[in-house]
Amino acid sequence: MTTVIRLVSAVDDARQLMLDQADGLSTAQGAWKVFHDDWSVAEIVEHLYLAELSGVSKIWQALEDIRAGKRWTEQNPNRGRSIEDIVASTWKVREKAPPIATPHIGGPLAFWVAATRTLGDTLAELSNELDPYDLSAIVYPHYLCGPLDARQRIEFLRFHIERHTGQIKRVKDTAGFPE
Repeated sequence: MTTVIRLVSAVDDARQLMLDQADGLSTAQGAWKVFHDDWSVAEIVEHLYLAELSGVSKIWQALEDIRAGKRWTEQNPNRGRSIEDIVASTWKVREKAPPIATPHIGGPLAFWVAATRTLGDTLAELSNELDPYDLSAIVYPHYLCGPLDARQRIEFLRFHIERHTGQIKRVKDTAGFPE
């Protein structure tokens, strides 16, 4: 199993665990919020969809740059670091999502679950494109973390989904969550 396939498989597994938590909830359950300014489960899934879509497009753009002979030439303080270590050193508590990944479209949870299921095919296509390349050479900066190579960006997808899966579980376990 190649590194790319292993990384993508971890994202697929994390995405499926998240979808298992969200799928089957009613529209009312999907829209329920613990506090007014918190995200509902539907908004969390929308955020994950938008963030993954954006993240994959950024990796693909960095790959296209490599193919065009453009390499990352700026300093990369994250070189060789794990995504967990990078996030721990660059994020604040309750960090804000970038505008591109902030829930803003709306719609029922069932829509976002269905849309998120399509992302596996997109990531699989990207993995086919990435497979022959050195992942450490494909670099694109992240909104909060700074420059991340393709390995770190794919690891981030997994990490991010896992983080929000925990958030979905906490929402569902909160007193007052609709039956």
